[in-house]
Amino acid sequence: MQFGYSETCLDHDTGPRHPETPDRLRAIRRALAKRHGVDYVESDPVAQARIEAVHDAEYVAEIKAFCENGGGNWDPDTVASAATWDATLASAGLSEWAAHEAVRGADGRDTPFALGRPPGHHAVEDDAMGFCFVNNAAVAAQAVLDDGDAERVAVFDWDVHHGNGTQDIFYDRGDVFYASFHEDGLYPGTGKVSETGEGEGEGTTLNVPLAAGAGDGDYLYALDETLAPALDRFDPDLLLVSAGFDAHRHDPISRMRVSTEGYALLTDRVRDVAADAGAGLAFILEGGYGLDTLSEGVAIVHETFDGRTPIDPDEGPNEKTELLVDDVRDALDL
Repeated sequence: MQFGYSETCLDHDTGPRHPETPDRLRAIRRALAKRHGVDYVESDPVAQARIEAVHDAEYVAEIKAFCENGGGNWDPDTVASAATWDATLASAGLSEWAAHEAVRGADGRDTPFALGRPPGHHAVEDDAMGFCFVNNAAVAAQAVLDDGDAERVAVFDWDVHHGNGTQDIFYDRGDVFYASFHEDGLYPGTGKVSETGEGEGEGTTLNVPLAAGAGDGDYLYALDETLAPALDRFDPDLLLVSAGFDAHRHDPISRMRVSTEGYALLTDRVRDVAADAGAGLAFILEGGYGLDTLSEGVAIVHETFDGRTPIDPDEGPNEKTELLVDDVRDALDL
């Protein structure tokens, strides 16, 4: 894979006890150093106009000034330092780079993966929250649409938390499809099955709020039965994966049971879905707060594109997941 990376993203200082730490990127780099075929690319920081295409301009000015004045606690969870704004521009720039690489034909071992921080999927149009200041996936999706490189973009968010920001930004839009598999009841408490979009965006939001304890078989079943047919109908030009690794069974802040091998299987399935749609494919880092599980997750995505064949799980979905999937399919008429 091609990995977008910038040292600037390490300068975002959240303090000694915050889970979203520069050590996340350092751990990923250490894990990837043991693999072959790893290429790093540093893109330009994103232009502020790209951010303002998906975020309110007054909010952008406010958060920029907040960081430039030394930062602090924007809210109890979301912490900025003086260097956070530059890190945010770098992170969003890496995501924009990944999206453009994908729609312009980078695939196979050249598939792009943006390793930026701070993450983005909780950032709504006019506010920062959940460790996120600028919505990287939204910036990337809007950039390829604005540049005429795509007419329709899909975002698949497999982070354990619902990407409320990405959903909200595109909720009434017909040119961006947002799908989220997340732990039911976990922060931020959004992402119900009934949230399917509105206006021109009706039917372009898909939420699968899985019960705590869901594992590999549950995720794969949900993907095959909901995401695959939904994207077949939507027919995107680009599929962005908001790739958090906090649904891992050993992540410290979730109760899900996805294994490292499960992420390989998800990667393999997503690659097939994108290929079937004739869509470019790119990955954007979101959460993941166990350094070992995060780094193993990113590394297994790379190994899957490097030719490793994933091993199917021993167990299929549980009854709760089967019933949930039936509800999701009914909600979107799949």
